[in-house]
Amino acid sequence: LTVLNAGRRYLRAEDLAGKVFVTSGLGGMSGAQAKAAVIAGCVGIIAEVDEAALVKRHQQGWLMEISNNLDHCIARLREARKKKIALSLGYHGNVVDLWERLVRELDTTGELLVDLGSDQTSCHNPFNGGYYPVQLSFEEGKQLLSSNPGKFRALVQESLKRHVAAINKLADKGMFFWDYGNAFLLEAQRAGADVAKKGANKTEFRYPSYVQHIMG
Repeated sequence: LTVLNAGRRYLRAEDLAGKVFVTSGLGGMSGAQAKAAVIAGCVGIIAEVDEAALVKRHQQGWLMEISNNLDHCIARLREARKKKIALSLGYHGNVVDLWERLVRELDTTGELLVDLGSDQTSCHNPFNGGYYPVQLSFEEGKQLLSSNPGKFRALVQESLKRHVAAINKLADKGMFFWDYGNAFLLEAQRAGADVAKKGANKTEFRYPSYVQHIMG
C-alpha cells in the first residue's frame, strides 16, 4: 500500500509498470519491500549488507534475484524498466554505493533511473548495528563496532551525510523520496546532513514521512 500510494501521490500513476523503487533493508519488517515492489508492478532494487538476510528473502521467494555487482544491477534495472517487467533485485552491498552509482549514471548519461526512493535500515539504532557505514565492508563494520564504537559512530555519521547528499541530487531531478518511519532523517540531521526543510523550523524535514503523507 505504501509503494502504490507513493506512486499515486508522487507520480500521479495508478500503474507502476516501468517505474523504479530504490530502498534498503531486507531483514525484519523491511524484508517486505521486495515483495511489495513486485505486487505493485514496479522494479525494486533493495540493498542489504547482510548476506544472510538477503539469502533468506531469496529462499523465501520474496526476492527474485540477488547480485553483488553494481554494473549488473544497473543493467537489469534498465532492462526491466524498458520492458516494464516487475522485478525485485537484491543488491548485496551498501545502499550508499547504490545511490551514488545512480547519481553517476545521472551525471554521465543525463538519465534519472529511479522514480521512488526510501530507506529501511534500522536507523532507530544506528550505532549498534542498525546501520553500517559505506566506508567499510559488513564484516569490517562488525569488527570496528566491537573494537572501537566511537570510531564506528563517526563513520556512520559520515556515511549518512553521503547517503543524503546522493538522495538530494536525485530528488532535485525528480525522484520522490520518503521517510519510512525508521528515524533515517532524524539521524541524518543529527549527523549534519542536509535534510532540513527550507524556510521551516528545525523539526521539519525536506522529505515527508509515509505515515502522514502517504498512508494518511
